[in-house]
Amino acid sequence: MVMAPNTVDSKTISPITEDGSMDRRGNPAVKAKTGKWKSSILLLVNYGLVTCAFFGVGVNLVVFLRRVLHQDNAEAANSISKWTGTVYIFSLIGAFMSDSYWGRYITCAIFQMIYVTGLVILSLASWFLLVKPSGCGDPETQCNPPSTAGVALFYLSTYMIAFGNGGYQPSIATLGSDQFDETDPDEARSKVAFFSYFYLALNVGSLFSNTVLVYYEDAGQWVMGFWVSAAAATLALVLFLLGTPNYRYFKPSGNPLTRIAQVLVAACRKWRAHTPARGELLHELDGDEAYREAGIRKILHSDQLKYLDKAATVTEEDYCEPENLKNPWRVCTVTQVEEVKCILKMLPIWLCTIVYSVVFTQMASLFVEQGTTMNTNIGSFHVPAASMSVFDILSVLAFIAIYRRMLVPVMARLSGNPQGLTELQRMGVGLVIGMAAMVVAGVVEVERLKRVPASTPDQPSSLSVLWQVPQYALIGASEVFMYVGQLEFFNGQAPDGVKSFGSSLCMASISLGNYVSIMLVSVVTTLTAGDRRPGWIPGNLNSGHLDRFYFLLAALSLVDLAVYVACAMWYKGIKLDSNGERGKVAVHV
Repeated sequence: MVMAPNTVDSKTISPITEDGSMDRRGNPAVKAKTGKWKSSILLLVNYGLVTCAFFGVGVNLVVFLRRVLHQDNAEAANSISKWTGTVYIFSLIGAFMSDSYWGRYITCAIFQMIYVTGLVILSLASWFLLVKPSGCGDPETQCNPPSTAGVALFYLSTYMIAFGNGGYQPSIATLGSDQFDETDPDEARSKVAFFSYFYLALNVGSLFSNTVLVYYEDAGQWVMGFWVSAAAATLALVLFLLGTPNYRYFKPSGNPLTRIAQVLVAACRKWRAHTPARGELLHELDGDEAYREAGIRKILHSDQLKYLDKAATVTEEDYCEPENLKNPWRVCTVTQVEEVKCILKMLPIWLCTIVYSVVFTQMASLFVEQGTTMNTNIGSFHVPAASMSVFDILSVLAFIAIYRRMLVPVMARLSGNPQGLTELQRMGVGLVIGMAAMVVAGVVEVERLKRVPASTPDQPSSLSVLWQVPQYALIGASEVFMYVGQLEFFNGQAPDGVKSFGSSLCMASISLGNYVSIMLVSVVTTLTAGDRRPGWIPGNLNSGHLDRFYFLLAALSLVDLAVYVACAMWYKGIKLDSNGERGKVAVHV
């Protein structure tokens, strides 16, 4: 994203926002009274608390499934992947409702209420039905077989949590960035910084869950852990509602699926039509007033995907029947066509991020299972395998600071880009570091297997669980480049009418990564296990070859990186016409 110059005459900066945002009464938002960091910090705290609640349930859920619901390793890993995938696939529903009908604020409020309800039901079900006898589910105390009612409430509540959290996430990211007017140079810089702090809030919020809560849950205090998560989510909802008077709001712009369908239908109807050589000859509304009323900005014509320009081509028939110019199923505006182009151009980039999400998913499943088969004692202190993810969080916190304070100034001088690295460059770096994490995880597994006692193959390896620190730290470093870059890229490149959809693409990538992980685990288990072969990922990892699965993911990441570089080099950024001044949001590799 190209930043505005630092030196701007203050007289040219309007006291009200010029990006279409409004106050809660529907009037143009006054900059001094709404938005900016005052509102954004409240939303960041809200997001941190919601994240604390989510990881209070999710980070140790694979252990809960094994110890309380009595699932085996492969079944528990797949259950976690399905649940995590569902969390993020629901983000598409939240984004659709946010962009089309409810707006960001209402969407966040409704899905947070669903989220809190799910957490309360899970806490009650665990208290009265699942964790029996009380305190069971630690490494030594076996829980009673779960009742049908308990299992039913468990799945109802966890998928309510998935639905609530998934629908909330893309809207809160977009609502937070909405608090900054990107036509104001100072606020534009703050908007870029917001996404780094947004990911920082995610990791700070999960820090408590990954250290304190996971320790008590691993010791059998599941009910307490779930109630703490419910309390954190409730507090988050209260804080969110308290900020209502000061937020900046955008009007929902209607169903984007209809607009997309209109472009495709209009282009197909005119498949024989000759497209003008110059974009200025395509159909577009005069002035910006109609777009401002719809809460969007005019998009300038681009030369890619030129077939879709037929939808904005005015034919002789259209000139003879002027009513056609008012029928979007026959003639679309350039802005409407470019909206579809922007979405289609982002999809190849998005697809390339799915393999990385497969890598990221292993941290919540196979990394934990690998850790449980290692020496988890440091002196007299027991380290829960799931709590090793704290090193991922610490790595994220450290690399966000390193990137913003050290790498950005250096790269800005070298590249001339005020951001240091572009979004696409950062995502590429994230792919490389994620691939390295899989190689390191595979090497650690090789060493772990070497230290399994030959006389007692069912016992954990003598290799310390601290050997997992590098693979967690590398995943954390890769997240800073990949996921922060994704948030900035998809939010910045998405047209105004589908901003929440742009944010949801990041979550949907994680979702599909989980489902692809399920498929890979199932295929690998089927192909490698036989009558006398335990396979790569058996119930007892000491008799398997988890290292080969990690190396397979590293190889897939290498192929994905090559495809990603090709897609990134092809990509051209959105071009906006704001207040008559052509402002291009450029992304380069």
